[in-house]
Amino acid sequence: MSSLLTSPMVDLDTGSVIAHPAVVDATGALRAAPLPMALELPVRVVLAGAGALAPLHEALRRAGRHPREAILLLTGSCQEQDRPLLKVGLDGLRTIGYLLGFAGVGGSGAALDLVTDGSPYLLALDPDVVARIPGDHRAAAVARAVVTLARGIGAHVMAPGVEREAQVAVARGLGVRLANGPLLAPGPDGKVRVPLPVTDESPTSILLGPRVQELLLPAVTLPAEAKAEEVVAAFGHEPTITSVILVDEFQRPKGSLDRSRFLLSFAARYGHALHGSKPAQRLADPPRTVPRTTPAIAAMQAAGRDAARVYDDLVVTDEMNRCLGIVRVSDLIRQVTALRS
Repeated sequence: MSSLLTSPMVDLDTGSVIAHPAVVDATGALRAAPLPMALELPVRVVLAGAGALAPLHEALRRAGRHPREAILLLTGSCQEQDRPLLKVGLDGLRTIGYLLGFAGVGGSGAALDLVTDGSPYLLALDPDVVARIPGDHRAAAVARAVVTLARGIGAHVMAPGVEREAQVAVARGLGVRLANGPLLAPGPDGKVRVPLPVTDESPTSILLGPRVQELLLPAVTLPAEAKAEEVVAAFGHEPTITSVILVDEFQRPKGSLDRSRFLLSFAARYGHALHGSKPAQRLADPPRTVPRTTPAIAAMQAAGRDAARVYDDLVVTDEMNRCLGIVRVSDLIRQVTALRS
C-alpha cells in the first residue's frame, strides 16, 4: 500500500470520500473501490520512459479501470537536466487520461516551479508540514503559500497524514479542502467522520447571507452525450424543472439547458426534426458554476455577469467540481432581500 495514501481522500467541506487508495493484493492484482483511485508514482519511473509505465497501464486494464479513474501522485524530485524528459512523460500520461498530482509539496517534493509547469490536478502537502501546522506558524505559512499556488494554477490541495482535529481546523482555515490520514479512516461501520467546522457568525459573514449549499435543490442531470429528445422528455416529465444539467462520467457539469430557451428551439417549425436526434450539447450553454460555500450575495453577483442569462439556474459544485445540485436565482433574490429589509 502507498505510504502516503493509507486512507480514503476526503473532502473536508462535505465529508464525502472522493478517492480511495489503490492496493496490490497477494496475486499482484490492482484493487480499488468504485470511486477514483489514488496511486503514488515515483518520478524516476516516469523518467524511465514508456516501458517502465507499461505495468501500470496493464494493471489498470486487468482491473477493468480507465486511466481517467486514477490520480497519480508523483513522489521524489527531478534534476534540472531531466525536466524536459519529465514534461514529455507527464504530457503523455495526461493525454491518456490520468489525473496528475505532486506529493511532498512545500517540503521534500518537487520544486515549486516544476510543480507549476506540470499543470497538476492535485498538490499534496509535505506530511511534515501537516504534522507541524497546528503549533508552528512557519509550517502554516508554507501551507498557505501552497494553497495560493494551487489557486493560481487551478489545482486542489490535500493534507496527508491527518491525525488530530487541530490539524483539520488549521488546514480548513488555510483553504485546504482535501485530506487523508488516521483521523479520517473509516470506522467499524465503514463511514468516515469529519470534525465539524466552527460556525462563522461574524457580522461580515452574516451580511453576505447563507451559503448556496443551504439553498441547494436537486439537479436534473443527463450524460453529456444525451440526445436533445431525452432532454425534451425530462422537461415533459415534470413541469417544475427549470433546467437540465449535462454531466460527464464524474458528474462534472459540461452544459446547462434552460427550460424556456431549450423548448423554444423545438417550438419552431421543424424544431424536432432539426434537433431531436442530435446531441443536446449543441443547444447547451456553458454551466454557470459556484462552489457550495459561496455566500448568497456573491452568487447573485455571479448570476448578474451575463445579462442574457441572469435568471438561469446556478450549478453548485464541490471541491472536485462535481455537480451537487442547483440554486435558483429567485431563491437568492429572496435571501438577499430579507437581509436588507
